[in-house]
Order: sequence, then C-alpha cells, then structure tokens
Amino acid sequence: MRLILFDVDGTLLSAQGAGRRALGRALEAVYGTRGDLDRYAFPGKTDLSIVLDVMGATGLTPAAIRDRLDDCFEAYARGLTEEIGDGRGVRVLPGVAELIRRLQERDDVVLGLLTGNIEEGARIKISPTGLLPAFRTGAYGGDHADRGMLPSLAARRAHALTGYAFRPPEVLVLGDTPLDVECARGFGAVAVAVATGQYTVDQLRTRAPDLLFESFADVDRTLAGLLTC
Repeated sequence: MRLILFDVDGTLLSAQGAGRRALGRALEAVYGTRGDLDRYAFPGKTDLSIVLDVMGATGLTPAAIRDRLDDCFEAYARGLTEEIGDGRGVRVLPGVAELIRRLQERDDVVLGLLTGNIEEGARIKISPTGLLPAFRTGAYGGDHADRGMLPSLAARRAHALTGYAFRPPEVLVLGDTPLDVECARGFGAVAVAVATGQYTVDQLRTRAPDLLFESFADVDRTLAGLLTC
C-alpha cells in the first residue's frame, strides 16, 4: 500500500494569487493591517505560520494573533470563495488530472493532501477542478504551523480511515518547494519534487529529493516513478 500526499499550489494547480489577495483582505478586516504580506514568501509555508509571522512582525503577540485566528480564517475562506468564483482562474497543472485519475483507480494507493492551505482553503481551490473527491484524507496548514508535523498527522488519519498502518517508506510527499522535501525527509517518507511552482529543477535538485520531475506532463513516467520508488 502507498499513501500519496499532494501539495496544492504549484503542484496540483495554480490559483493565480487568489490566496494572497483573500488573506490580505482578511488580515486587514480582523487585525486592522495586512502587515508586510505582499513581500512575504508563501511557497511551502502553512497558512497558520504565515498569519503568525506576518502579524507578529507588526508587534502583535502570539496570544493576540491566536485569539482572532478563527475569525481570520473564516474571513479568508469567504474572500477566497469570492476570488475563485466560477473557477476560471484556477489552472490545473500539466498531467495532473490524468495522473490523479489513474492513481485513483488503483486498490493499492490512497490519495490525500498535504498542504499549507487550511482545509477549507484547499477545498475551495480544488473544487472547481473536479479532483477533490479523489483525495480521501490529508493534513492542512491550519493543523500545525510547522509543515514538518503534517506527514505523521496525514498518516495517522489515513490509518484511521483505512485500517492500514502506513509506515514512513510507504508514504510519498509530493510538492514543489524545498520545504516539501524537508517535511518528507523529517518523517522518513519518500520526497517527490516537481518544478511547476516557483522553484526550478536545479534549485530542487540541491535538496536531493528521491524523485524529481520537471512536471507531471509525462504521466506514464510519473506513474512509474511513484509506484516503484
């Protein structure tokens, strides 16, 4: 059995900056400022860490930030729904739809999400693509600020769902940033990197992922790699 966990932004799809715009409005509405959000590097970060970092830099204490987190994420989800609209701005990345379809057909694979997005944010972004039902479990950016804590959580949830206890080598973490590779490594999972986000193949290669793809456009090659590593 294999548990294959996909990142969202830059790996499955591009939402064309909708998340940053929606989060900026939510921060202003809840905390009275968006801080230095426009210059903050999102790739690989969890939504929880982004809010804590950006609002902390404005002088707010962690306790004050956490007191309003629920309000912030509720406002963010509403704003993201407005940004995504009918989904025309969401672009599924090359090969992804076919890859997910073929993996979903297998009895020896469980598909899930491992993403810095809060769960509702991930659902809002993926829903227009039609791919959401394929992902049976996951761990999200509202579960923990540290992305490195998410693979073990996703594996425990998959165990609860299926009754099968996934060992770290049976877990594959797919993402487009060095932080995706690091979080896989920390758990002992297979690290799979794809250069469809903001990092190049050469930049990702320096982190020595177990598998490295320029994109998932060659579905046969990608599938072979995921099922034999």
